Amino acid sequence: MTAKGQHVVPSGGEWSVRRSGARKATAIYATEAEAIERATAIARKERGIIYIHDKNGHIRERRTCDRRPHPSPG
Repeated sequence: MTAKGQHVVPSGGEWSVRRSGARKATAIYATEAEAIERATAIARKERGIIYIHDKNGHIRERRTCDRRPHPSPG
């Protein structure tokens, strides 16, 4: 089974979360951090991948998520 991708992309001064191949955004946020948080929640649920784009639209980071949050050190 192929992992589902969530893309965090700039959108007219805001940041959107879009599923790979989707025409419409799943959600739009004021900040990149909020969009990454939402994309992470979706990707964990679906065991997917997050693609974070820069302001020029190029992928600058890729994160693979699983269902379990990683334990904090210490």
